[in-house]
Amino acid sequence: MAVATARAGDDGASPADSIRAAGDLEVPRPLRLLLTAAWSLTESAGLPVAAYVLAARADGRGAGTIAALAAIWLTVVTRRVATGSVPSILVISALVLTVQAAVVLATGELWLFLLQFPVANLAMSVLFARTAGGPDPLVARLAADVVALRAPAAGHHPGLHRFFQRATWLWAGIFLTLTAVLAGLMTTVPAATFMMLFTVTTIALTAAGIAASALWFFAVLRKAGIRLRFAPA
Repeated sequence: MAVATARAGDDGASPADSIRAAGDLEVPRPLRLLLTAAWSLTESAGLPVAAYVLAARADGRGAGTIAALAAIWLTVVTRRVATGSVPSILVISALVLTVQAAVVLATGELWLFLLQFPVANLAMSVLFARTAGGPDPLVARLAADVVALRAPAAGHHPGLHRFFQRATWLWAGIFLTLTAVLAGLMTTVPAATFMMLFTVTTIALTAAGIAASALWFFAVLRKAGIRLRFAPA
């Protein structure tokens, strides 16, 4: 007993603290968290957007679309070979961009070019909805990929697992709402106005969804008595 007590006191943590820590959520320290999120977003969005802009300036919209598609699938393959796994957000971006590219390259019609935006949001809605009721909801996977959130097994905190499931349904609804709004705008406003409203609407709904998810997440943590702590240096 004395030996066990001495070991528990070696690092200043009591057995109760150790048990509690095992059920805590863990995120990287602030600088590492920022770098992790930035790298994840660069892979899934920054690289294909940069490829699109450069190629489109040189040879038009079709070339830009092909370049963006090539960039993101090259990133997927590189990730798979180098690490043995591919982050969920990168897979989602690659699949959605593939759908968009197919629509854009099918014909030169302007309405088909605009159609890629509601189609992409519909694809996102389906992807989120497919996992919402299962053991591995997409929001939980994205939290692990984008901010490196480390959580105990679902059985450890059933309330937290339910949150991830319901938040995944929330995002499925957000993307479905975007699909409906953009489909309506496509048929009622000129292309230039559509692009402006598409940007504003997407940013507004995405920001609202992130804020609502974050507030909901911290409320669930408080109710369940779960702590969010930084990983050891």
